[in-house]
Amino acid sequence: MGNTLKKLGQNPESIQEHELPITELPDESQPFTCEICIEPMLLPNKKFKNQNRCVHPFCIDCIVKYITVKLEDNVGEIPCPSLNCNQFLDPISCRDLVGLQLFVKWSDVLCESSVLTLAQCYCPNRNCSALILDECGENAKRSQCPYCKRNFCFQCKLPWHAGFQCQESRELRDRNDVVFGVLAELNKWKRCPQCRHFVQLIEGCKIVKCRCGANFCYNCGRRVYQHWCGCDNASRFCIGVFQWFSGIFVIIAILFLFWDFHSTKRSKN
Repeated sequence: MGNTLKKLGQNPESIQEHELPITELPDESQPFTCEICIEPMLLPNKKFKNQNRCVHPFCIDCIVKYITVKLEDNVGEIPCPSLNCNQFLDPISCRDLVGLQLFVKWSDVLCESSVLTLAQCYCPNRNCSALILDECGENAKRSQCPYCKRNFCFQCKLPWHAGFQCQESRELRDRNDVVFGVLAELNKWKRCPQCRHFVQLIEGCKIVKCRCGANFCYNCGRRVYQHWCGCDNASRFCIGVFQWFSGIFVIIAILFLFWDFHSTKRSKN
C-alpha cells in the first residue's frame, strides 16, 4: 500500500504524470568498495569521512597507512588520495583515527613547514638555544631572545657585538674591547669606513673628516666625496636646491655668451 492519497474516480496514469521527481540521497549505511585496497567493506563505520570536504570511498585503515607514509616524507599538507580531487585531509577530523603519536608528528611537520619560509636562528646562549623566527621579513640584526632576554646578532648568530661588525665579532677580542664597543654604541660614536677608527662628533656639520683623510657622513656612516649626503630629507632638499641653482647659472652663462657673441659681431659690422 503506497503513501499517495487518491481521489475517487481519478485516473492513476494522470497521477504518475504529475508526480515530481524524487532525488535519491546516497545511503551511507550501504556497503562500499575502498578505492585503495579494492576490498568490499560491509561495515559502514569503516568508511573515511574528510570533514565533509570531499566524499570518496576509502576505508579508514588505508587512510591511516596513507597518512603515515606521507608524514615519513615530511609532507604536512596531505592531499586527498583520489586522483581528481583537490582537497586536503583535515588533521582535526583525523585525530581520533591516527592516534596521539601520529597526530603529534603531523602537527610538528605542519609547524616545521610553516616556518621554513621564514629566516630563523637559535639563541647563541648555551643555556637557552631557543628557536627564533624573523617574522618581520626585514634584514634583522640586533635582536633579543624572547626567552632569556639576551641580545644577539641575527646575522652572524653570535652574542651582540656592540660597536663591531659581524666579521670582526668572529675574531678573538678581550673584555676591554667588548666594554669599549658597548660604550661606543651608547654614545653613538661612528667608525670611519676606511680606517675603522671611532670618531666622535660634538657639534658642527655631519660631514666629518677622519685623521686618515676620508670624508664620511656621521649620520649614516657612508663615505662621501662631496660636502653633502642624501641620507635625510634636509640633505636631499639642499642637493636639489644646489642643482637647481647650478642649472640656472649654466643657462645664464650660455645666454650671456650668446649675447656677447652677437654684440661683438654687430660692432664689427
